[in-house]
This record gives sequence, structure tokens and C-alpha cells, in this order.
Amino acid sequence: MRPRFIFARGPRRRRRIVLTAFATVLLVAGGAALAFFTVLAPPEDVSDPSVEFEEPAAPPAARPPGTREAPKRRRRRTERFVWPTYGFNAARTRYLPVDLAPPFRRTWTRGGSKLLEFQPVLARGTLFFVKNNGEAYAVRARDGRVRWRRRIASLNASSPSWSRGRLFISTLSRRIVSLDARSGRRRWTKRIPARSESSPLARAGRVYVGSEDGTVYGLRARDGKELWRYRAGGPVKAALSYDRGRLYFGDYAGAVTALRASDGSRVWSTGTSGRRFRRAGNFYSTAAVAYGRVFLGNTDGRVYSFAASSGRLAWSRATGGYVYAAPAVANVPGTRPSVYIGSYDGVFYALDARTGASRWTHRAGGRISGAASVIGRIVYFSNLGAKSTSGLDVRDGRRVFKIGRGAYNPVISDGRRLYVTGYSSLYAFEPRRSRSKRARGASERRRDRSARRGRRR
Repeated sequence: MRPRFIFARGPRRRRRIVLTAFATVLLVAGGAALAFFTVLAPPEDVSDPSVEFEEPAAPPAARPPGTREAPKRRRRRTERFVWPTYGFNAARTRYLPVDLAPPFRRTWTRGGSKLLEFQPVLARGTLFFVKNNGEAYAVRARDGRVRWRRRIASLNASSPSWSRGRLFISTLSRRIVSLDARSGRRRWTKRIPARSESSPLARAGRVYVGSEDGTVYGLRARDGKELWRYRAGGPVKAALSYDRGRLYFGDYAGAVTALRASDGSRVWSTGTSGRRFRRAGNFYSTAAVAYGRVFLGNTDGRVYSFAASSGRLAWSRATGGYVYAAPAVANVPGTRPSVYIGSYDGVFYALDARTGASRWTHRAGGRISGAASVIGRIVYFSNLGAKSTSGLDVRDGRRVFKIGRGAYNPVISDGRRLYVTGYSSLYAFEPRRSRSKRARGASERRRDRSARRGRRR
């Protein structure tokens, strides 16, 4: 009897064990799935049409400075043109509405061997830039001739800012430096506790800059005196953007912040939901401010749009890689207001500024790390992987320009020339039609002289 009793209970025990194990597996799997979708999975794209958006006025007429004037007058107008800071204007939108488009011809090259990571600024016919070895240059825009150069630091990774005849430069040598733009003479130096690769913003007698210990400074432009400081939650590597009395920036703690430019007090600060574990990524991207919105990219692989007044999230758009690049934002005639930005996934995106919806994409085939610029109806960006620079028609993403030079932040313009930053060199381009016009003009002048000589005979 005893053996029969043992064998009778054995199968039931095994079934209970199997059922218990199966239930445990289901619970674990369900918990893992719940954890993935609530903690590990990246958030979905967001688009909130109720967030405020300021419809832009009609786009300005697109023509270069002095297009309809006599040649000498046109040159004077062009040389008075100013691209004073990284991103063109205080809001860092990177859009110059001019009539300048390919095909181009190269007019001069300023070569070099040291990395030129950040594009120059332009003022009064002179290009100003700083190479990574800390040498600052002033180069004549007309022909690339060096006017002066100065060693200001041992390491640099930013663009200067120009204002009222002075340059302001942040350095990785823990100094903010001001130079006289005409001579390169040092006006003042402010030592700070941490390195800075935040391209300064100079306006209205003040200079605004961030640093790697998370401190944001408001300085007096005349002598570098500190007027205020703000401590962010993480390193501030991006440049600060300005609009309507406020400064906007992202930091390496994953926060986007708005400060009052007058005293550095915080207006709002907000974060993101991030890619993994609901932790936000880093904001290296410099913000662009337009249409009542703040636009910037994040290393969590997303592009974000926030309400400039409150920090409310308007939309987020996922890409397939880090977004280090700063956006260009433009209302080009024939298109909707759009955000143009590249990603480490090798794709360049044109997104609707209001909703974040894709207008078009262009597969570049290499990492895109630097900021784009919109010059006229062409958006230019560099491909870090391929070491090249491309220009795309903003209407459909069709490529209309490409050179085998470039790495990070490639293009600025004065409306007459296109200045392209390569890996270590600087190039100037003019439309090919300019040459033909000059040739026709010279031919006509020769004919006139011949006719006059014939009449005198």
C-alpha cells in the first residue's frame, strides 16, 4: 500500500511544480515587459498643437546687400555687413535671407593644419575665428589675407562674438578674453574656475557665456566685470541664445532654462523624459529661438521644441542617434517655418517648426555633428564621417552643392560670398555668374574704348 500511495501523489506534485514554475515565468516576463515599457523603453514622439506658436510675418525679400547699386557702392555695403556671433543673430537662428545660390566658384583658400571646429564671425569686411590650438585670426573677407593673429589660449572650441569693434572669446584655458578687433590687442582677460566652450553672446554692452562647472556669467563688455552669475545643474557647453530680454540654454543635467538677461534670475527650467531609465540626455546643442519657441537637440537622440514663455513641451521628434548639432530655423519663401538639423544617425532632417512633423529627410551617410546654416533657399551642413559639406534645397531636400571639405560648423555668408569652414581651412566662394558679368562688363568697356579711338581717328 505504501508504495502505491507514493506513486499516486508523485505525478500530482510534478504537475504542481510545473504549473508553479510556469506561473513564475509568466510573472517575471510580465514584470520585465512592464519594466521595459515604463522604465527602459524610450518615450514616444510628442506633438501638442495647443502650445503657443507665433505665425511669422511674410518672409523678407531675399537679395544680397547692395545688389542693385553700383559696384563700388555694393562693395562698401557688403563690407559693412555683420555676422556678429555664432548662429548669426542673438536668437541663433542661422538664417540669412539673401539671393545667393549655386553654382559657385572658389575665389580663395586660407589653409592650415590645426583643427578649425567652429565657423568664423564677420564684421566690416573681416572674418574672425579661433583654431583649436588657441590662435585667433583676423582674415580679410575679400581675398583671405591675414590681417593679424594672436595666441590667446592653449586650447579653444568656440566661435568669437563681435560687438562695437571688440571680440569676445571663451577658451578651454579657463579664460574669457576680449580683443580689439582692428589690431588684435588684448583689452581684458577674466579668469574663471572652469573651462568654457560656450560661444559668447555680446549685446547691449554685456557678454553672456556658460562654463563646464555649470556657471553662467553675465559680464560687462567694457572691462569683463562680473554683473551676475547663475548655477545650472550641469555643465553648460552650449552657447546662450537671447530673445526679448531672456537667455535660453540647455545643460548636461538634461535641463532647459530661461533666465532674465538683466540679472540672471531664473524664469523657468524644465527637463525631458530621456531615452533610458527615464533619465534625460545631455544638451550640447545650442538653442534657436523663433516663433515663440525654443528648439534644440539632445544626446537622447531627440529634437525638442519648448514654449519660450513657459518651458512647456510643444513637441519632440526622435532620430536614430545623438543630436549634438544646433538647429537652423527659417521661414523661407515657399515653405513652412521649419527646423533644419542633423543627427549622428547620418540623416539630415527638415521638420515643421510648429508640429515637429517631417517635411523631408536627406540621408548623408555619415555622422552630422555641427550646426547647419540657411543661406537664401539653401541649407548647408557638414558630414563629419565623410569630411564633406553639402547644400540642400530647403523646399525638397535635393542636394545642389557639395565639396569634399568640412567637419563641424561649415557656412556663413555676407550675401555676396559663401565662406565654408573645412577641417582646418577656410574657403570663399562666389556665384559663377559674377565672373561672367564682370567678363561681359570688361568686354563692353573694351568695345567702348575701341569705338572712341575709332571716332578720334
